Amino acid sequence: MIRIGSVEIPGWLAMSPMAGISDSPTRTMARRYGSAFSYTEFVSTDSLAVGSKKALSLLRFREEERPITFQIFGNKLEIIVDAAKRIRELNPDIIDLNMGCPARNVSMRGSGVGLLRKPIYAGKIIEEMRKALDIPVTAKIRLGWDDSSRNYMEVSRILEESGVMAISVHGRTREMGYSGKADWDAIADIKSERKVPIFGNGDVNSYEEAVRRKEESKVDGVLVGRNSIGNPWIFSNIKKEDLSFEEIVSTTLSHLQLMRETFGDKYGLILLRKHLVRYIQSRKEVEPKRLELLKMEDPEKLIAILREAQNSLSLVS
Repeated sequence: MIRIGSVEIPGWLAMSPMAGISDSPTRTMARRYGSAFSYTEFVSTDSLAVGSKKALSLLRFREEERPITFQIFGNKLEIIVDAAKRIRELNPDIIDLNMGCPARNVSMRGSGVGLLRKPIYAGKIIEEMRKALDIPVTAKIRLGWDDSSRNYMEVSRILEESGVMAISVHGRTREMGYSGKADWDAIADIKSERKVPIFGNGDVNSYEEAVRRKEESKVDGVLVGRNSIGNPWIFSNIKKEDLSFEEIVSTTLSHLQLMRETFGDKYGLILLRKHLVRYIQSRKEVEPKRLELLKMEDPEKLIAILREAQNSLSLVS
């Protein structure tokens, strides 16, 4: 059991926050299959501070997603604190400051990983968030802006001294983006020096890999990002390749139902596509219909095709 302030995290493996991916239905699926807690995709504090309905909609969640962490990003202390106080009213368990997003339109404006270039200022933001909130404040970081400024030890120290209650670390610099290999030795170095819980992130493609990374780096927890898309079983130590087509279909349709309930039939299906392509990847049962499925706009037709493929398989067997 990991404790982040007063919040108990019932496990050590969880889904990493991903822009455009980790919406409420996807977080719900991850939790149902063993993810220890939930992160929202990051939300702009500039938008939250003015009450943007679109921004606020990204923070909708189901109770079964708890413990739920709202992740925010921004670069202006007063606006960040104001936004954090506003969203506290939505009753999250934790609020996390994103200091790891490498996207150019975020980082070049001083937000996300851009904050790593101003570690003292970043610490001040955390300090003020702690003063303004009665729930834990955490942060997600990278190793630095580029190879010449890998200041992760300094940043993690300042954040801890400023009152952060946990730190998640993606083992790459901003310059790397998602290329190259995540540096888990650097993550281990952070863990060896910090007292707050440390979560490692980067290149975890299986449950076994997560266990190995946890044991070798001594981190408290591990986050899985892209390799959990279309594969919530990764949190349950179930190999997707060992699953029957019926099990794949059942999980896919459960995800679709949550998408429809949350976003409506058409948009819910559109949002499911990025997961669907991974759910049915390498499944010969639907290969002839693959492109049709990925262009589908009618959820009932999608269900019918998947059921037909499933029934055909049953007849053959």
